[in-house]
Amino acid sequence: MRIAILKRDKCQPRKCEYECIKYCPMVRTGTETVVLGSDGKPEISEELCEGCGICIKKCPFAAISIIGLPEELKGEETHRYGKNGFILYGMPVPKPGKVTGLIGENGTGKSTTIKILTGLQVPNLGKVELEARWDAIIKKYAGSELQNYFDKLSKGKVKVAYKPQYVDAIPEFFQGKVHELLESTDETGVSKRLVKAFELEEALRKDLKELSGGELQRVAVIATIIRDADFYFFDEITPYLDIYQRVGVAKGIKDVLKDRAVVVVEHDLAILDMLADYVHLLYGEPGEYGVVTMPKSTNRGINEYLSGFLHAENVRIRDKPIEFSAHPPREKLRERGIFIEYDGFEKKYARDGFVLDAKPGSIEQREVLGIVGRNAIGKSTFVKVLAGEIVPTTGQISFDITVSYKPQYIKGELDMRVKDFIYSLKGELSEADIIDVLDPLGISELEGKNIRELSGGELQSVAIAACLCHDASLYMLDEPSAHLDVEQKVRLIKTVRRYAERRGVSMLIVDHDIYLIDLLSDRLMVFDGEPGVRGEIKGCFGMREGMNLFLKDLGVTFRRDESTLRPRINKIGSAKDREQKKHGRYYYL
Repeated sequence: MRIAILKRDKCQPRKCEYECIKYCPMVRTGTETVVLGSDGKPEISEELCEGCGICIKKCPFAAISIIGLPEELKGEETHRYGKNGFILYGMPVPKPGKVTGLIGENGTGKSTTIKILTGLQVPNLGKVELEARWDAIIKKYAGSELQNYFDKLSKGKVKVAYKPQYVDAIPEFFQGKVHELLESTDETGVSKRLVKAFELEEALRKDLKELSGGELQRVAVIATIIRDADFYFFDEITPYLDIYQRVGVAKGIKDVLKDRAVVVVEHDLAILDMLADYVHLLYGEPGEYGVVTMPKSTNRGINEYLSGFLHAENVRIRDKPIEFSAHPPREKLRERGIFIEYDGFEKKYARDGFVLDAKPGSIEQREVLGIVGRNAIGKSTFVKVLAGEIVPTTGQISFDITVSYKPQYIKGELDMRVKDFIYSLKGELSEADIIDVLDPLGISELEGKNIRELSGGELQSVAIAACLCHDASLYMLDEPSAHLDVEQKVRLIKTVRRYAERRGVSMLIVDHDIYLIDLLSDRLMVFDGEPGVRGEIKGCFGMREGMNLFLKDLGVTFRRDESTLRPRINKIGSAKDREQKKHGRYYYL
């Protein structure tokens, strides 16, 4: 089976000579394989296309894809966005009393799936020329659990609660205080309990537009949980949250909605492992097509996703597996020696009185130092002081080195092409050094875009590339995994690890994704204190000691998966969880 995809945002007919039509062999024989649509852009007939690929090579804007798919997918179309647009194949099945997880790259149909299940999008079954009809949809899924679900959904007999992916837009639809929103939404009487569990008491009297991203995310999750619904849908629950808040939100969903049907889209695999009872994987080509697999146990599904091979589907989605080590080999290397030492310092903010107390410390040569701790506890402040972005209140930081720094919050305000921006930064770096960053991070595909046009994930990737394309000896990345999907995180891990080793530089990584920290770090810097009030650094530790200290404070235990060696969060209160806590082994190596 062959599908033809036209990336309409890339297609620029005013700047080309319609090479896709001009050079198509079938068009030359008089067959209307490629014709002009009403909007002046080409339309490709999938029935007539022979798949020669000439149009792909000739298109100056790389706007065309001709993809061969297994015949088994024929007739399995769930929804298509217009002629030669993105196609979604298959659907997940929500089950009462279970949490269903959805894993996949951005652009493979996860949000589309959620919109269909909530009734916000009526699927057209791939028939873009016909108006979508519920009777055809119900007939298509006859004999499956989805038949009953869509039948009730079409008749308004299913009540759903839905947390959208982008919570930033919520203040545009609801003006008022947090407590007013929760009081008007609470249909189950558990909002006060969740507000306390999610540590939002101080935010109740705030106006929604005054909330931070983390506060808004937790308010949105609560507002969804407290609805009296049959099915609950959460499109990403971890953005803006630290690891403590992520675990707390997962616990809240699990505890309150234990007898309801829940569907969660999530890119933090450690949290999804803790939360989901089973998962559906979505694979395909972002922006072109996505396929929903049959349900898999959470453990098996995540393992297959990390290995890159889906056994039941007989499909390879990644060239090489993501590999974990039971005993990080980097700890066995000889002592690296000290790269830089810094004196102790204190940073106090007059605005809110927050104080960071940093004791003297050091960074080793050619190491990646992971930094973990709660939000608002001084991690970003510490990095900014080392980067020279801010001046400490007491003490002095002075290095005779070049530092490259990616801040926590990034803005795409430059009116500039990505390629021009990146190459304006490279300094003494060689072309090979630049390519070694751009290609693995997927920046080459974005080079022609204006920075103002980038999505959150694309902007994050460009910011990481910009940091690494500076010629420096110390690199500091503050929350590089924010807005990235699993595949983008995989590319980030490989790029950073290889870059540090090949160029012999040191790196500091602040992040809340525990998988990313585990895979990247040689040592761990653990922060403690009271969010918004004071922060202190407990110290730099080996991975085993540091993770054990961090997880004990978090109140969760990790074990190693027997087949992949990846860290897995034990179910809270399980026999394994109780056993490890009893012996003080929170990070099980």
